Amino acid sequence: MISTDPAERRALIGEYVLGLLEQEQAAEVAELIERDPQAAAMALQWQQHFLELSDRLEPSTPSPGLWPRLQHSLNLGQRTSAWQAWWSSLSAWRLTSAALAMALLIALLPMPWQSDTPPASYTAVLQPPGEAAAPGWVVHIDAAGTLLLEPLREDQVAADRSVQFWTLVDPQDGPRSLGLVEPGERLTLTAEQIGAVRAGQLFELTLEPSGGSPLNRPTGEVLYIGRAVMAALD
Repeated sequence: MISTDPAERRALIGEYVLGLLEQEQAAEVAELIERDPQAAAMALQWQQHFLELSDRLEPSTPSPGLWPRLQHSLNLGQRTSAWQAWWSSLSAWRLTSAALAMALLIALLPMPWQSDTPPASYTAVLQPPGEAAAPGWVVHIDAAGTLLLEPLREDQVAADRSVQFWTLVDPQDGPRSLGLVEPGERLTLTAEQIGAVRAGQLFELTLEPSGGSPLNRPTGEVLYIGRAVMAALD
């Protein structure tokens, strides 16, 4: 039973966002967030707070032998199975460390459109709100500003619903739509379509009515959300 005390409820939602609750209790909080706008707002506030804390961590340059050791330990010899082995190895990580570590190591993987890591690229790992180490999509932005949204799973979406892609730079300006997304399919956008990108920028996928949100903001459930991290290494 979820407490009606505002302070206790806020603390419980914070634990949910960090992925610290048992499965049964987490399911109760997830249901509360879906039906209670105030609880949903608390969840988003906690998520932004934790992401801002993670952004304060100082970046570090990995040793030259780090990636070969990871390839060996995670059996990443075959490119076709690299994503599955990589993501499944992260199930015990918590939200903050998972997002930072995944963003760093994804930056070392070969990108589909290039052979070398660019000097000024970004990566955003999109996860369901409140679920640690459960990524569903990855956003790659190369040095030229081209964005690639790449799926890591294929969700089933009802015929009368659409998945819409959003970005948020400044909360005062509000979110901006980047178009509709087909589940399980890549989406490529030009620099002109997405505009300038900076570290900490939010990207999210929401479930909207068929054809997209009727308003200039998300109206449906947030499916996946993540923050852009500078992924280039010197």
